[in-house]
Amino acid sequence: MPAPIEFYFDFSSPYSYLASEQIEALAARFGRGIDYKPILLGAAFKISGMKPLPEIPLKGEYSVRDFERSARFAGIPFVFPEPFPIATVGAARAYVWLADTEPERAGAFVHAAFRAYFAQGRNIADTTVLGEVLRQVGSDPAQALTAIQQQHIKDRLKSVVDAALARGVFGAPFIVVDGEPFWGNDRLPQIERWLQAPF
Repeated sequence: MPAPIEFYFDFSSPYSYLASEQIEALAARFGRGIDYKPILLGAAFKISGMKPLPEIPLKGEYSVRDFERSARFAGIPFVFPEPFPIATVGAARAYVWLADTEPERAGAFVHAAFRAYFAQGRNIADTTVLGEVLRQVGSDPAQALTAIQQQHIKDRLKSVVDAALARGVFGAPFIVVDGEPFWGNDRLPQIERWLQAPF
């Protein structure tokens, strides 16, 4: 069976959200699954020297327009959330906890958390909202919110992020197909072509 497509994402990345809404259907057409891997863009930016898009003069203002236009083009619900960006360490820890303990719910959590923030404008950095998202996918929010404060879960996320950085992941979404890296939601057409036949 073909290897899954690796999908590196940050829950505060609009382009990760847009790509997450499309990547599973694309992968399924080629008999592939998705291996979701959370990263923390703040850690990547410290190494790369990049900044969050809203902090970049001129480009920041354009990016907000592009988020909204790209969502309309793809037919994906989108609202520009406030506040933006947010700290996503809690949601990322919740994902790694689910991936380890309730893997059948992990993918659904990715979608539910992204949609809560970027389609409904709900701040998933707030533990109450995060708990509601966990409940929505059938997980016990009290158990999950306790677990993400435990050191082994903190260490688990750190190891996932460190491994991503060591692999050269510098942004999100960052998608790897059989070792070939692609950065950005706008690379989905290239990924589809690559899955047909590497070029």
